[in-house]
Amino acid sequence: MNEKAELQKVSEETMRFMRGKYKLDEVPGKYYDIDCLKFRQGKRTILSINIHEDHYDFQIIYGKAEREKFEARLGEFPKAIQDLYNKAHALPDGLWMLIRVDNLAMLEAVKEMILIKKNPNRKPFPKEQAMYSDCGHRCDLCVHYTGKAISDEFRKALQERIKRVYEAPDAEFPPCDGCCNGGIGGKHDCVQKKCAKEKGFIKCIDCNGYPCDKSTAGWPPKIEIKSNLADDVTWAILPYVDGQYGN
Repeated sequence: MNEKAELQKVSEETMRFMRGKYKLDEVPGKYYDIDCLKFRQGKRTILSINIHEDHYDFQIIYGKAEREKFEARLGEFPKAIQDLYNKAHALPDGLWMLIRVDNLAMLEAVKEMILIKKNPNRKPFPKEQAMYSDCGHRCDLCVHYTGKAISDEFRKALQERIKRVYEAPDAEFPPCDGCCNGGIGGKHDCVQKKCAKEKGFIKCIDCNGYPCDKSTAGWPPKIEIKSNLADDVTWAILPYVDGQYGN
C-alpha cells in the first residue's frame, strides 16, 4: 500500500472507530492556523485531529486518572509514543500530547489511547425490528423505506437530518416499498437491483465491487472539516455506511 492510499485508509478507519465507539458531536476548529476536527461531548473535547496534507496530528489530553491508566500500560505502546509521553509537560488542565499518525500501525496504538481517555458510549442499533435489504441497508433505518417498520414521524425526522448533514435542503426521497417490490422506483427495479442483475448477482452485497456509487450504502467515511451533531451521525450517517452499524 502506497503512502497516499494508507493515509486514506487511516482517515476512513479513524472515522469508523470514532463513530462506531462514541456518540459525539463533530466540530470544526483551528489549531493555530491548522484546520482540525474535534470530537466533543458537550464542552469536553475527547479528541482533536489536526489535518495536514501528508499526515494527521492526533491531540489527546490526559488528566491525572487517565495518566495513571496509561502509565500502567506504557510498555505496550510504540517507542515514539513512549518518548513523546515521557517528554511531555503536564499543564494545569492536563498533559497534552500531539501524535503524528500517517500509518495504520500508529493509528491502532492511538485507538488504545483514546479508549483510555473515554470508555465507548455508542449503543448498537436495536435489532428487534431489523429488516435487511439487497442493497445492504437496514430498511428500518432507511429514509426511503415506506413499510410499517418506520413511522411517519421517524421518517420525517430522518429527512430533516439527512438534508442537514448532506447540505441538501431541497432533497427528495423516492419511496421504496422493499426489494421484493422492486426497491426504489417500484416494479421496474431500482438502479441498484438492475445493476446487480446485469452483473449476475441477486443482491448488491454479493458483488465484489460493493459498496460503489450505484449502491445506496455510503462511500467510506473520511476525516473532514464538517460539523455534525451526535444524533445526526447516528441517524443520517451510520445507517448508510457499509458495515458501520454492525449488522
